[in-house]
Amino acid sequence: MVLQVRPTGAALGAEIIGADLRSVAEREFAQIHRAWIEHLVLLFRGQSLTDDDLIGFSRRFGALDWAPVQETGRRFVEGKPEIYVVSNVTENGVPIGSLGSGEAVWHTDMSYISDPPKASMLYALQVPPRGGDTGFVNMYGAYEGLPELLKRRIEGLKLKHDGTYNSGGYLRLGVEAVDDPVNSVGAVHPLVCRHPESGRRALYLGRRRNAYIIGMPLSESEAMLDEIWSCATRDELTWYNQWRVGDLVMWDNRCTMHRRDSFDAGDRRIMHRTQIKGETRPAS
Repeated sequence: MVLQVRPTGAALGAEIIGADLRSVAEREFAQIHRAWIEHLVLLFRGQSLTDDDLIGFSRRFGALDWAPVQETGRRFVEGKPEIYVVSNVTENGVPIGSLGSGEAVWHTDMSYISDPPKASMLYALQVPPRGGDTGFVNMYGAYEGLPELLKRRIEGLKLKHDGTYNSGGYLRLGVEAVDDPVNSVGAVHPLVCRHPESGRRALYLGRRRNAYIIGMPLSESEAMLDEIWSCATRDELTWYNQWRVGDLVMWDNRCTMHRRDSFDAGDRRIMHRTQIKGETRPAS
């Protein structure tokens, strides 16, 4: 197959044209991998993937994490522990997936664990006619665009990534509700990390809620994080995908964050997600 890489023209993202992800030769995979490192987010339209196809393509990038337990207590697609369901659909009164139909705020997948995944893939099975768009932000650009004084102030600082709530605001299963950033559960990572493949430096923020800069008085941590987040989520650093059935989007969790627009709860949205394990912990 002959692949074309078409950049979005925004701060990140490119569409890969001509790829059938059920059968990607080594040469084409190398091209896809290079494009992913360069553009941070890749879009493949018009795919026809089974869960096994999705798992198989994802594994080309590395070993896969098992899906986390959803707030409903359900873990994954039966017999496919690698598949996480993002959906507002209910069957027999029970949600089949996670995150509902509301907004999902800016976040980095699974950053609240010590070894977060390096990449995520999301495949669209059903999409609403309006809403539910997913936005991505370039965290290289977020770091590079900080005022020089702020860059110097955050050098060497570490951030606790809260594990209490997910990006939809739901309490994680088995976790007690806590809104004290100093004492909430979560993993600690450098606030500025160096990408192990590109060598570039990026902000690593996770989620804003309950985030805490280690060693600071809470009021100072809150003020600094508010300043950082206002710089890091500027519109000019973002790109949004308007989903179509058959879209697969993959993104680099080490140098992006993402969010989702809300949509009508009466419309159906079903996505299947995989996550590729990180070979190394985020490092400064």
